[in-house]
Amino acid sequence: MTPGPDLQQLINTIKADAGSDDELEQLGTAAATINELTATSDAALGFFVDRARGAGKSWVEISTVLGVSKQAAHKRFADSWTARPAFERYTQRARAVVQAAGGIARERNHDFIGTEHLLLAMYKEPDAIAAKVLVQHGITEDSVRTAVEIQSPAGQPSDQPKSLDAENPPYTRRAAHVLQGAVGEAVTLGHNYVGTEHLLLAFYRDQAGIATKILLEQGLEESAAWTDIRAALEGFTK
Repeated sequence: MTPGPDLQQLINTIKADAGSDDELEQLGTAAATINELTATSDAALGFFVDRARGAGKSWVEISTVLGVSKQAAHKRFADSWTARPAFERYTQRARAVVQAAGGIARERNHDFIGTEHLLLAMYKEPDAIAAKVLVQHGITEDSVRTAVEIQSPAGQPSDQPKSLDAENPPYTRRAAHVLQGAVGEAVTLGHNYVGTEHLLLAFYRDQAGIATKILLEQGLEESAAWTDIRAALEGFTK
């Protein structure tokens, strides 16, 4: 296993970042650094717990590996599968994708919003990073729609149009998990916002989701998505 920085290395880094010999300034820098490391560590651990859950591993198996009780593991990590998504950090484009997913669900006569609707909704923001990455890999809106029709067929039209509660959208458990997981992906990349690129990466946290299956079937592996997203972000920075 690759060793992390030892205590002296961490102290030296904090002193250098503080840029001052003042003890209080060094303490403030230390507090900020430790908080950032803690948040990143929690996000990284949550990422691998998500992957284990998405692969069908039980909370008993996960808690055994972590060396904690099943109850403790469930309490710490289960919220990303059950809690209502929080959109405070979402960019305008990411929010537009989430909102468009509801419209797509209605068009398909579905009374729920699943990962397949979120994936289709990404094409409503063609200038966003996620849509560009998808198109770059030849994954078009038409090809995704065809795949969605196979795995999640449209419902039958009814006399009464489908209505989705705008105040409490009926996200599936997997869709809610993606929306929560996008925040973790942003933290992993050191971002204080959630964009469409983070939503795209969050699909891979659950290998059993419809959107993830479609992405993998159409040739977009997680590693390739990461590479292209990083390249796009570096382009913006330059």
